[in-house]
Amino acid sequence: MQCKASCVYPALLRLGALAREGDTLRAAIRPNRQFPEGLPHNARWTALDSLSIAPLLTASSALPAHVMRQTHLIPIDEMSSKIIALQETTLKKRFMLRLMSGLALCGAVAGYAHAAAATTTTKPCRLPDFPQEVQCGQIQRPLNPAQPQGKQIDIHYVVVPSQDRNKLPDAVFLLAGGPGQSAISVSNWGTALMSRLNRRRDLVFVDQRGTGRSAPLECPALEKADEVLSPEQKVKMTDDCMRQLQTLPYGELQYFSTSIAMQDLEAVRLHQGYGRINLVGASYGTRAGLEYLRQYPQSVRRIVLDGVVPPSMRLASSDAQKALDALFTDCVKEPACNTSYPDLANRWKKLLASQPQKISMLHPRMGTPMKMDMTRDGLLGLVHKTLYNPNSLAALPYALTQAEQGNYAPLITMSGATALPGPGGISYGMHFSVWCGEAFAQSATLPANDDFEKLMAEMYTQTCKNWPRAEIPAAFFTIPQSASPALLLSGGLDPVTPTRHGTEVAKALGPKALHVQIENTGHGLLAQGCVRDVVHRFLNAKEDSEAIKLDTACVRQIPRALAWQAPVAPSANKTGKEAKP
Repeated sequence: MQCKASCVYPALLRLGALAREGDTLRAAIRPNRQFPEGLPHNARWTALDSLSIAPLLTASSALPAHVMRQTHLIPIDEMSSKIIALQETTLKKRFMLRLMSGLALCGAVAGYAHAAAATTTTKPCRLPDFPQEVQCGQIQRPLNPAQPQGKQIDIHYVVVPSQDRNKLPDAVFLLAGGPGQSAISVSNWGTALMSRLNRRRDLVFVDQRGTGRSAPLECPALEKADEVLSPEQKVKMTDDCMRQLQTLPYGELQYFSTSIAMQDLEAVRLHQGYGRINLVGASYGTRAGLEYLRQYPQSVRRIVLDGVVPPSMRLASSDAQKALDALFTDCVKEPACNTSYPDLANRWKKLLASQPQKISMLHPRMGTPMKMDMTRDGLLGLVHKTLYNPNSLAALPYALTQAEQGNYAPLITMSGATALPGPGGISYGMHFSVWCGEAFAQSATLPANDDFEKLMAEMYTQTCKNWPRAEIPAAFFTIPQSASPALLLSGGLDPVTPTRHGTEVAKALGPKALHVQIENTGHGLLAQGCVRDVVHRFLNAKEDSEAIKLDTACVRQIPRALAWQAPVAPSANKTGKEAKP
């Protein structure tokens, strides 16, 4: 690092103080001596004993030798020579100490200037649902990392700055799910969950390449469909979208992998001037966090993984059948559920076997008549979407028995199949760019052990058949032991990221990993009970040893949500018939 004039000035001030100290010390040794009239202060001190460091300080005011000799108004006998030699050595040492101190201050000023410059890399901006201004930034990154000077894309991010006077340097980066979610779009949700941490730490939301504002890879026809799409329709629409995306200036879809995206994240960290950071990943964001930890372990202070997606996971449906079977089993054990929805498991099998069917209903969102062909795969897809949340799972017995009677409206409404995309919507072009490369990197075939896996395996196989695939490094599928504390969160009813995933990853991360489980919750624990407080205390702990020994006693097991019962109108109490809405 080179110190500029404004940086060196503090060092010179310290040398000036040393010069003044030299005057005092010399005067104490030779109280009767006098300095020639008219000499500048620094020249007087230099002339005093012709110290070897004089040229460093008096280059602009060098004095003739006879003038320097004139300052000795008393003979320099042997004793005084020894005293002066000792004095000279002392001053030299003090000079070097002051010089080093000044240069250290120079370094501190440079560091401060760098931090100040980092704050200028963003500009004030407004986001929907945020009452206050936040800071928006962007950096340019090579589309292909192997060609740093080649085609560039903009990576956008948002910083919600801490307003505390004693701000802490370790920012919190939140990694969105999907893959395909925009971190900026869900930043309001993230800020609400991390509000206590935000008091003293910046919150940073980076739109991963392919999402939100960062070279988005969107499939509008697929993402905004207002009808229930069959798997065949989805594959065709995805294929059409792929061809459209490839016409974009950044349409080389093989450069949107998780590994490359985490290099972008590291570039944002460096651009902002942060040191070690904290990561909070949800769902797919946990895979992104694990990959960042693998590539940049020295940059991670702490990491939180909510709903763990290990790099080895290939389908988001491996535990869907287990979650549905558990619902059927628990319904038998619960008297109210078993009375209202008896023999639910067998009735589900019969409903599947009865497909396809032509159905008519009112559109759940627009209220207009709609007709559609319900297929076996379509029915499986609708049910799969309801398994993520314990509340919708509790209403699934009712929805299935209604479908059995020809009323598919409850199931379709619960699945969100006809809803408009919200802030957490998926950019499917990015989704398939990530998943096609990573799911097929180690094998050309996908597992298909049950109905849900068969459905997903067939859809991804068809979609990814022509989709450009990223080159995935072999190390991507490894999880090295972590030197940084890690907190893992798992829900026992999660059909996508079950507790066994968290257990496996925690074991791989090593002794600094802590795994918290809640058996009767679904996908995502950050908003459950006191989990948010646990996360805050984990990230806020001053020492790693304190974080690892975190007390999680407040996280208590909760019962499964009771099966939802349809309301019965007073006039129907005697007949037991369901009230019409």
